Amino acid sequence: MLRSANLRLEGVYTHFATADDPDNVLFNEQRVRFEEASGSVNPQVVRHAANSAALLRDSRVWYDIVRPGLLLYGIVPPPLASTIALKPVMSLTSRVVAVKGLRPGESVGYGSRFTSTAPTTVAVVPAGYADGLDLRLEGRGHVLVRGRRVPIVGAVSMDMITIDVTTLDDVQPGDEVVIIGRQGSESWQQIDVREVAASIDTIPYEIVCRIGTRIERQYM
Repeated sequence: MLRSANLRLEGVYTHFATADDPDNVLFNEQRVRFEEASGSVNPQVVRHAANSAALLRDSRVWYDIVRPGLLLYGIVPPPLASTIALKPVMSLTSRVVAVKGLRPGESVGYGSRFTSTAPTTVAVVPAGYADGLDLRLEGRGHVLVRGRRVPIVGAVSMDMITIDVTTLDDVQPGDEVVIIGRQGSESWQQIDVREVAASIDTIPYEIVCRIGTRIERQYM
């Protein structure tokens, strides 16, 4: 290929398979192999290898160019910790459209999988699996309303979820609901992508990629 008059080699790259696994020896083996292979071509060629995890893990693999993905959202690939200052840049919000009271024994959602055991106040939020919310958030996920964490109860529907706002005073239609992001200055007034992913036993990449195309984007 390099002898062809019709081709010019501009760069070589690899993609680390285990950069987010600190205990896996394959990462360093792959680095050594890549350096040996890329050293056999034109030394002026551009080398790039570091995804987000590799960028944080080892400065030796920064080479000429790096390829951060998840880091562009200010999200650190788990289980790694950040070695640079990051700020999450993506939020997902909705608003309360209705507030309902439940008597003991009454249920909400498909399958009636949540049944109140005491007088309960729930709010209806127009966000569902068609928008990227995972079905497994039922009974496991939380959102922020008025700076307080409240649980998602009942099934995640295509277009809506219900949340238990019993502990809040006078929740009204129009109140902001933060699904991902911050609502206040305290550390506990934030729900980040890593937390959402951990609550349903998945990876942050899936949460970010799932945000549906019908969601209105606002770029700041």
